[in-house]
Amino acid sequence: MPHIPQGDNVTSVFNHPILAAIDLGSNSFRLKIVRVENNQLYTLDILREPIRLVAGLDESQQLDGASQQRALACLARFGERLQGLPKAAVRAVGTNALRRAKNSSKFLQQAETALGYPIEIIAGREEARLIYLGVAYSLPQIDGKRLVVDIGGGSTEFIIGQGVHPLNLESLNMGCVSYSLKFFTNGKISLANMQQAENAARDEIRTISDQFTHPHWDVAFGSSGSARALGEIFEQSGLANGDASVVKGDINLAGLERLRELLLNVGDVTRLNLPGLKAERAPVLPGGLAIMLAAFRELGIARMQITSGALREGVLYDLLDRAHDQDMRNVTAHQMMQRYHVDAPQAARVEHLAKHLAQQFLGEHTNLQSLRTLSWATSLHEMGLHIAYEGYHKHTAYLLKNADMPGFTKKEQDQLCLLTLAHRGGLEKMRGLLNSAEDLALVMALRLAVIFFRSRNDAKQPAINARFSGTKFYLEINSQWLTQHPLTQATLQAEVKEWQAFGYGMQIIQVP
Repeated sequence: MPHIPQGDNVTSVFNHPILAAIDLGSNSFRLKIVRVENNQLYTLDILREPIRLVAGLDESQQLDGASQQRALACLARFGERLQGLPKAAVRAVGTNALRRAKNSSKFLQQAETALGYPIEIIAGREEARLIYLGVAYSLPQIDGKRLVVDIGGGSTEFIIGQGVHPLNLESLNMGCVSYSLKFFTNGKISLANMQQAENAARDEIRTISDQFTHPHWDVAFGSSGSARALGEIFEQSGLANGDASVVKGDINLAGLERLRELLLNVGDVTRLNLPGLKAERAPVLPGGLAIMLAAFRELGIARMQITSGALREGVLYDLLDRAHDQDMRNVTAHQMMQRYHVDAPQAARVEHLAKHLAQQFLGEHTNLQSLRTLSWATSLHEMGLHIAYEGYHKHTAYLLKNADMPGFTKKEQDQLCLLTLAHRGGLEKMRGLLNSAEDLALVMALRLAVIFFRSRNDAKQPAINARFSGTKFYLEINSQWLTQHPLTQATLQAEVKEWQAFGYGMQIIQVP
């Protein structure tokens, strides 16, 4: 398992009693701030704004200006509340709308400036994992398996888990905002468009139903906005009356069908006046209801309990786990090493030297995250050998870019892809991809570590003094050692020419 680097120049992952999570959802943006006490989270503040980000996606999947301005104004307000918190204590995640938006990269630059903290776009299954973590920690432990359904603004996550461990994760591209916009134009509700919405949702859910139907779980839970909104309507409207098994606030199929009839009778979201229904939720209620009905029917759900835990709670507990060296990314990296039969001793050798060199190249700019990324890259750089030796670095990079990697963000996977693709072979393929001094230093460190441990044994390596000026790498190596290792010496000379062709200097300085 990758080693967590330590050192005087390394910032601690977490050394603060306050944590904050920001959920940039497709429907709402949410901020939750908690105090950590004896590994328990106590809420200090909650902010929520209905941004409807997914509604701002046009036909070409570009976020329009109005939705961006709403989002940026909200993030500036969140940023004010977060002032004073260290970056390691704050985590902001974007979900379906930002996954889909083709102009999300440009928007994120402005969004991070407004918020004052980095923003990660997480994959659908990573979103599902974090949702389950938030739900699991909000519930008492049970012996059976749980089904969790989370209907968001642009996607719906389905998770089966036991205890705090998810067993099966799926994310489908359907949500209360996107379905309300697509099927209930101008808020009009009819039998025809309700059936279209339900059938579309059922078609989506059928793609996963073999693994998520009732025999695979014992108790069903609903989390996040749509489920909670339905629970509040049920609680105040008595829609579940007559079903003794349904406790107050839970939802059942018969009650959902009664609610469906109520919506059809009203025919327009602007005229909805249901006890427990907030005005801001009314426009997206038809889409959320259609998806929930489809989930009940396709997965054999008779009753669903509503839980307070959701994505932002999962983000907070994941932050807490990282602080206690229980980082899911380490678990994922270890599992991938096993799956692709990576030579663990060789990975450890390369990791040790690569980190040593990287710290010299980066000097005072060394930070924990860059060393952790290098650690994961060294652990996984030979995964592609399980496919074929020829071009194995390309196989590795493809796997890291496209695999489901619980705990990792898309940006982190892209970084691992970049490092492993660059760790061998010509550098011309990296033209335009290696732009920062940090990336260059990490790539050089990894390439050199692979060169020095080409023999794949524990032979003693020479002392290496290294530095990087920003344009040129310098390596001081014992001249006698180089003479005794002609293959390494020749490879290093070839490396000098490779970096020169790439536009950066590399000098081997032989010392007594």
